[in-house]
Amino acid sequence: MSSDGSDVPEWWRTSIIDMAPGRIRLRGHPIEELIGALSFSQMIWLMLRGDPPSEGQARLLEHALVAAVDHGPQAPSIACARMAVTCGLGLNGAMASAVNMLDDVHGGAGEQAVELYMRIAEGTAEGAPLLEAAGRAVDAWRAERSTFIPGFGHRFHKPEDPRAPRLLALVDAAAAEGVCAGSYAEIGRAVQTVLVEQLGKPAPMNIDGATAVIFAELGFAPPLARGLFCLSRSVGVLAHAWEQMQQGGRNKGPTPPHYRWRYDGPNPIDEAGLEKNDVD
Repeated sequence: MSSDGSDVPEWWRTSIIDMAPGRIRLRGHPIEELIGALSFSQMIWLMLRGDPPSEGQARLLEHALVAAVDHGPQAPSIACARMAVTCGLGLNGAMASAVNMLDDVHGGAGEQAVELYMRIAEGTAEGAPLLEAAGRAVDAWRAERSTFIPGFGHRFHKPEDPRAPRLLALVDAAAAEGVCAGSYAEIGRAVQTVLVEQLGKPAPMNIDGATAVIFAELGFAPPLARGLFCLSRSVGVLAHAWEQMQQGGRNKGPTPPHYRWRYDGPNPIDEAGLEKNDVD
C-alpha cells in the first residue's frame, strides 16, 4: 500500500469512461457530443463494444430490444415486479427483484441459444454441412446440458411465437443490405429443421431463438445476450411496476386469496378421529 496515495488510480482500471471536473468522456467521446447524436441502442453498442455501430447495426439491435420488452404478468419477472410493488417496494426495488429472476430458466435461453449457434458455426467452419453440424450440436446439447433446446418451442404461443418470424425477416433484410452476413439466421433455421425431423412435430423458433440470431449476427458474446435481454425486459418491468403503483393493492401474492395450494404433507388425526383440517 502506498502512503502517498499513488496506488489509488490503479485500484480500478477502465477504458469505458474518463471523468474529471467538467469532463466526461465515454469510450473517448465527450458526452456533450454524444447527447443528441446517438440513439439509446447506439449508446448501448458504444458502451459494450467501444465504437459506435453503423446505422444498420443499431437498427438490428433495436429490433431485438423492442421485441422482448414484455410478456405479461404470467411471466415470473413481471409478476415479481408487480408483487414487489404491492409489498411496498419502490420502482428500483421492484425492478431489481424482477431482473434477479432472469437467470438460466427464465431469461437465460437467449444466451444459451447464442452458445448453441456458435457451436454449430464452429462445426461448419471445420467443413461439416450445416444440417449435419446442427444435428450434432443439438444431440451434444441434450447429452451435456438439457433435453430442452434453447430458443425453440413455446408453452404459450401455438403454433408459433409471432415475434420470431418478424425478427428473422428483419435479419434477412439486413443481410441483403450487407449489415450482417445472415449466417446465423441460416443456423437458426437449420436447428428448427433438425428439431422437426427429430420430434416429428413443429418446433418453431421463439423470441429467445430469434433475438439470439440477431445478437450472434452482430457479434455479441453469449453472456451479453442475457444482459441485453435484461435491458429489454426492464422496460416492461418498469411499466408494470408503475401501473401497479397506480392501481394500488397490498401484499398481493401469485394467486387471489380464495385460491389455496395443494397440501400433500402429513395430516395428523385428532383424538376424535377427525382430520384437523376437517374441523370447523
